[in-house]
Parts: sequence; structure tokens; C-alpha cells
Amino acid sequence: MFNIKGVILAVSFAAVAVISVGMLGSASAATAEDLNKDSNQALQTLYKINPVAEELSHRAKAILVFPNIIKAGLIFGGAYGEGQLQVGSKVDGYYNSLTGSWGFQAGAQSYGYVVFLMTKKAVRYIHGSHGWEIGVGPTVVIVDEGVAKNLSTSTLKNDAYAFIFDQQGLMAGFSLEGTKISKIKRK
Repeated sequence: MFNIKGVILAVSFAAVAVISVGMLGSASAATAEDLNKDSNQALQTLYKINPVAEELSHRAKAILVFPNIIKAGLIFGGAYGEGQLQVGSKVDGYYNSLTGSWGFQAGAQSYGYVVFLMTKKAVRYIHGSHGWEIGVGPTVVIVDEGVAKNLSTSTLKNDAYAFIFDQQGLMAGFSLEGTKISKIKRK
């Protein structure tokens, strides 16, 4: 039997979770110095667990690093984190990653992700857009162990490769779909 009170309670809880994730991101906005340190540590962690990522870093035109994304949801969900764009050894700007989702989901987790931008076209796109929606614009391939084993210099044909790592917590399902990356100012 359909229980309207249960549905209202679930939707209310999900709304609180989404609002909390957004407020958490705003309240814990990192300084540029913090983002630089955390991003460098995140890259070193990724390189240790996935040597293919380090190989890609030498060929990438730029690297987007999001060291800590917080995700929560129950039916409706959201995720937020801040990071940086590195071009060569220099920081080229600071960005946030914001995701909204709905569907069969429950839980909370944190994770990091890094996007290796392999073409000048991908770098121009992120510089020229007022927010990059993953799935629109440059082609992004999410790299898991199976994809990583098959990557070589001759198979690198996409604009960007994303690695997700350091997952903690419990959350049913994962996707970067619905993620928007926007430039932010940091001091």
C-alpha cells in the first residue's frame, strides 16, 4: 500500500541532505594554499594506486584535481568539492564541482577525482565555458582498472580521462553525469 507520510519523510530527508552538502561546501571553502596542498597530495595518492594516471599526467595538457568531494543523498542527492586546474607545474585556476542527482540512491561518501585534459581543445573549452557540464563538450572517459590496463599512447584518443579514488563511506551507485565544473576565486 502507498504510504504518503513515508514518501514525504523520504523527500524531506533528501532535501535536507542536498542542502547540507551545498552548505558544507560553502562553509568549508578552502583557501588557495589549502587547495594547492590537498591537490598535490591527492595526485601523489592517485599515482601510487594507479601508475597509468602518472603516465597520463606527462602527456596531459592540463589536470583538474578535486581532492575531496562530499556526496549525500536519499532519492535526491548532491555532491560538492573544490579543486584546481594545473597547466604544467603552475596552478591555472580554482574550480568547484557540483553534482545533483535523483533516483534510487541512499547514503553518504567522500572521494577524490582527477581529470586529465589531453587536448588543447579540452583546455580551451574549460577556459571558455562558464561552467563545464560533464557529458557536454569534451569527451570524458571514466577510467577503472579494466580501462587502465588497455590505455597506451596509441589508444589515447579522447579529450579527457577521469580517475575516481579514495572513496570512503557508503553510497549506492556512482556517476559523474550531472556534474558541473565552474571556475571560482580563491585567495
